Amino acid sequence: MPRRAFIRNSLLLAAPIALGGISFSAAAYTARARGTTTRNVKNYGAVGDGRHDDTSAIQAAINSLPSTGGIVTIPAGTYMINTSTKINLRSKMHLKLDPGAILKAKTSSLSRHYILYVNGKSDVEISGGQLVGDRDTHVYSGGGTHEWGHGISILGSTRVTVRDMRISKCTGDGVCLGGRANDVVIGNIISTGNRRQGLSLTACSNIKVYDSEFSYTKGTSPECGIDLEPDGTATCTSILIQNCRLNNNNKYGINIWKQVSGVTIDRCTLERNGSLGMGTYGCSNIKFTNNTVRYNSATGVVYNTGTRSITHTGNLSYSNYTRLGAKTRTPFTLTGWASKIERDILRKSQYTVAIGTNKYQ
Repeated sequence: MPRRAFIRNSLLLAAPIALGGISFSAAAYTARARGTTTRNVKNYGAVGDGRHDDTSAIQAAINSLPSTGGIVTIPAGTYMINTSTKINLRSKMHLKLDPGAILKAKTSSLSRHYILYVNGKSDVEISGGQLVGDRDTHVYSGGGTHEWGHGISILGSTRVTVRDMRISKCTGDGVCLGGRANDVVIGNIISTGNRRQGLSLTACSNIKVYDSEFSYTKGTSPECGIDLEPDGTATCTSILIQNCRLNNNNKYGINIWKQVSGVTIDRCTLERNGSLGMGTYGCSNIKFTNNTVRYNSATGVVYNTGTRSITHTGNLSYSNYTRLGAKTRTPFTLTGWASKIERDILRKSQYTVAIGTNKYQ
């Protein structure tokens, strides 16, 4: 299915969402190396009836690939997945879901569990269909936040692509990257209705996120669309987020928190989030360009303490801080900062935050 058609059709399946003027670009994806062998999970015992546990059958199809790798196809149907076992992907493979295929998590009481797991692998592609977590039936017992139940967990892997998917209702993140993951492309996905984040970027580098939506995150902190937050002394570097929509998340559209550098956020829409459109803290070399920031409950963008080397230019901002009520103003263009845009941009950092020419309504 063409990428533009896929994401528009997927939006129709989601909670009612207005497109809000976003257009979808044709981002180029680097091909991942693999062999030509093809496996169909139905030939390994997968049923796809929404009742049968298909975890072992799908895993058997993956394990049967030769050392050169190949493609594992999942036809239309609902496949129940035991997330304590999870589906372990291997190097040099493409897990290709039919647009009508759903991998659905079985009810669990685990705090840490995944539908798809990519750990220490290379040249992996995941595309098509839907992943649905168990947040609606999950047993939240034994204490803790149960915030590590992810749709896709990518750890310490390189050259990975995730595209053309809808990921929803996970007890943690739709997608989580860490363990020094490198060269990961995420494109044309909708990650919605998850408890912790639509997308978490922890210890990772050289990450590209295109043409995607991260929305309706609510349940356990931080509750953001995208959270860039490496653990401990780890770093998160060289990140591009382009032509994405971050909307209706319980806290921020985007959170950038400590040891993060080299981030470009371009042509995105950050709207109707429960707090800020974007917030930063202790990060550097951030380019925020050509974005639309609107209807957020608090300030559109806040550059907090320790934020340095910021470029904020070419953006359109209006109707932010809705919790204080509507504020009518005549549209204008401004270079730099003035108190009349404090609902749109606040600078709390003592370091360089260059506010260029932006439009306001």
